[in-house]
Amino acid sequence: MRAEDPNRQERGQVRDFPKATLIDTSAWILALGKRTSSRATDEVDRRIADNRAATAGIIMLELLSGARTEREYQELKEDLRALIQLETTPKTWERASHLAYEMRRKGLTVPATDVLIMTVAVENGCSLLHADHHFDLVAGEGIGLPPSEVISLLKEGPR
Repeated sequence: MRAEDPNRQERGQVRDFPKATLIDTSAWILALGKRTSSRATDEVDRRIADNRAATAGIIMLELLSGARTEREYQELKEDLRALIQLETTPKTWERASHLAYEMRRKGLTVPATDVLIMTVAVENGCSLLHADHHFDLVAGEGIGLPPSEVISLLKEGPR
């Protein structure tokens, strides 16, 4: 059995890019939805312009399932494909399972999708832009990303 090299870059990791930000579905909804938030739009647009916006399959699934027309679906899919794509591997699922276990031990019940999204961000060294209180709760308990890397659109002021 071979020892793992802790410096080995796994597929899907973004170490070659400037600090990427994984943009959660909740942030996209605030930025693109009917009741848009100018702060959300600014935060998302800034990361896209700086080539730091990242997405993952689970986020694409959540967003694309909400498209109202085939045209909207295709346009959104094309836009999302232009972002940094973070992969989920069998190791990601294993890590997500352990993260969920840690959360339960601390009394937190978090949707599996949010656990997976947090895990993808941790694995890839990304910050996480969101509008979902679960991410703040988890980071506040010292699980997953540190609070400084969890950027909430629910709180006032720029970060």
